[in-house]
Amino acid sequence: MTEGMTISDLMERLPEAFQPDKAVGVDAVIQFNLSGENGGEWYVTIKDGAITVDSGTAEDPKLSITADGQDMLDIFTGKLNAMAAFSGGKLKLSGDLGLSMKLMNFFKI
Repeated sequence: MTEGMTISDLMERLPEAFQPDKAVGVDAVIQFNLSGENGGEWYVTIKDGAITVDSGTAEDPKLSITADGQDMLDIFTGKLNAMAAFSGGKLKLSGDLGLSMKLMNFFKI
């Protein structure tokens, strides 16, 4: 992941960073609600060892993540620790919190 990346770039690159062997048995839709200049709404579907990424809002996500777009970029690029962001109120989660704990392991950063 590189400097100057946008949320759109990140979402476009998620499939190539996905490690299916780390997500065995996962069947989930994850909604990203990202605010700020670098925001947007996206949802990621992980099922049968495959991933798809779409813009918009999922009907019934298993996990919803709400954050500032730049903070989410910083989490994915390792500049911001996800647990620190969560405990500091920069990252809000609803739904399957167990899935949220595993999520970053599904991608090579």
